[in-house]
Amino acid sequence: MKFRAKIVDTACLNHFTRVSNMIAKLAKTCTLRISPDKLNFILSDKVANGGVSMWCELEQMEGVSAENNEIYLELTSENLSRALKTAQNARALKIKLTNKHFPCLTVSIELLSVSNSSRVVTHDIPIRVIPRKLWKDLQEPTVPDADVSIYLPVLKTMKSIVEKMKNISNHLIIEANLNGELNLKIETELVCVTTHFKDLGNPPSASEDVSQDRNPEQMAEVRIDIRRLLQFLAGQQVNPTKAVCNIVSNKIVHFDLLHEDVSLQYFIPAFS
Repeated sequence: MKFRAKIVDTACLNHFTRVSNMIAKLAKTCTLRISPDKLNFILSDKVANGGVSMWCELEQMEGVSAENNEIYLELTSENLSRALKTAQNARALKIKLTNKHFPCLTVSIELLSVSNSSRVVTHDIPIRVIPRKLWKDLQEPTVPDADVSIYLPVLKTMKSIVEKMKNISNHLIIEANLNGELNLKIETELVCVTTHFKDLGNPPSASEDVSQDRNPEQMAEVRIDIRRLLQFLAGQQVNPTKAVCNIVSNKIVHFDLLHEDVSLQYFIPAFS
């Protein structure tokens, strides 16, 4: 399998860097799926065992070619993020699959010097090429039918609240209804703290898909590990153009974010 890519557009390069930084905050290791039209960062822990799942998708960069159309690479997210930190104000970025005693994703960054000449900085990121027989475990997650879907408040506001709640409890209850109301709640033997959000709105399809018998006031709730929610919120570098929370009562919460040409799905299972 051969793969190579070259980015010469500064905006595209900075965009790719921001996405890589976000992924590094969300997952220690991830799978990078490369296809002719899309790049995906994938985290596929078994939700049934309490792990989170992630599917991040961005439109493909120009100049990418991959034989056999697809390749899946496992890598340490921080290694890619660290390599791209030197790419600010770069003239061009090249990424290719190499073998230097072990499989690598080689990142070559062309920088401009003061004298207007260029120099190239190269990073070799160790990777594991995932065999085709395991690809079936790395497909886009199936989104379960939600009891309630609701738009999220500003993520920075959520993050600030959850950070304070983390000092009191390890678990958090997210509850929402079809009247655009969302609550973040922690309960201990000594204290109960709830933050209320109103008039957030529900996606148009949410009211149509759920049973007509559901009372719009009725809350759907899920109890989750507060550290996993905080990790998700800490990974968001900019407020997305769309942010939806889908709750399957007592089972899972699914966050669906969209920012320009990047979509992110993040699943946190209920705490058992």
